[in-house]
Amino acid sequence: MMSTKRDYYEILGVAKSASLEEIRKSYRELALRYHPDRVPAEQKKEAEEKFKELSEAYAVLSDAQKRALYDQYGHSGIDQRYAQEDIFKGADFNNVFSGMGDYGLGGGIFDEIFGDLGFDFFGSRQSQGRAGARKRGRDLQIAVEISLEEAASGVEKIISVPRYEVCQACGGSGAKPGTKKSICPQCKGSGKTVVSNGFFQLAQSCSRCGGEGYTISSPCPNCRGEGRSKVTKKIKVKIPAGVDNGSQLRVRGEGEAGQGSRGDLYVVIEVRQHNIFERHHNDIITSINISLGKAVLGGEVEVATLEGRVSMKIPPGTQSGKIFRLKDKGIPDLHSGQMGDELVRVTVDIPSRLTGQQRKLMEEFSRLSGEVR
Repeated sequence: MMSTKRDYYEILGVAKSASLEEIRKSYRELALRYHPDRVPAEQKKEAEEKFKELSEAYAVLSDAQKRALYDQYGHSGIDQRYAQEDIFKGADFNNVFSGMGDYGLGGGIFDEIFGDLGFDFFGSRQSQGRAGARKRGRDLQIAVEISLEEAASGVEKIISVPRYEVCQACGGSGAKPGTKKSICPQCKGSGKTVVSNGFFQLAQSCSRCGGEGYTISSPCPNCRGEGRSKVTKKIKVKIPAGVDNGSQLRVRGEGEAGQGSRGDLYVVIEVRQHNIFERHHNDIITSINISLGKAVLGGEVEVATLEGRVSMKIPPGTQSGKIFRLKDKGIPDLHSGQMGDELVRVTVDIPSRLTGQQRKLMEEFSRLSGEVR
């Protein structure tokens, strides 16, 4: 009987020649998009089927032996050699999400997203109570506006960050001083209830304790049982030279407090528009006007730079629209430190009115140039 299953490569949206890293990347993106606990309630059933399909495809294509069988025999080769549970043995579901901590997800996206949801692949990740886990604090993001000059030279800023800190009254327990928390009678301290769905288990937060694994009969009056209180913290941030609009700086340990480590603070840079300079990568562009006489005869002009005014030579016969380059007068590269340049666009001013003498001289110039009036 012909298999009704879709092609695994098609499911993951990769070519049959795809490398393991390409397969991992595609699965990682799709698994985050279709995880059942990351979609609206009305889409949950559809997402569960999609997530199941994605995970089965990844389990096969990420294993060299299973992939070879699949490439040779298709689904029949997998079905004949492996039971449904065995398909997932050896699949690297934890490591496929590792190394993504720099995106605001702490020690790994698997722990932050799937870990809190209690997702299990056949016991490869045993159901661990959230009560026993030391949850990392939430990451924060804040925008800081700077000038183009500050972006070029670097600057230190003192920013105000509203965030949650551990409650000083209860020490973060959430219980009224002198009282204790109690183990949740519904989940017995695990923090979640497990629902089996075919080949994987989906562990959901306990409805009674909210996934904490314990209940508080006498909440702390200061933080109302949350264990944290909102404060505004002043933080010094060093902004390096070369940042651009949209650059993001990570300040470790300056996010919100958690039961375990702190989250991180992400500072998003907004560079104000300059009144005379336009930035293009590490170069800056400006325009100046010069007289007709200076364009014809040459001379020197003063040009504004990010560090002050400098003298620039205008050679004889300069045409309107000519662009001159001032070496190393731009913005340093954020990573290499190599300086950009300043590009100066010249516009020649044509006088709209002439005195009688000026007109005579221009007519003489025209005649000597062989122009016919």
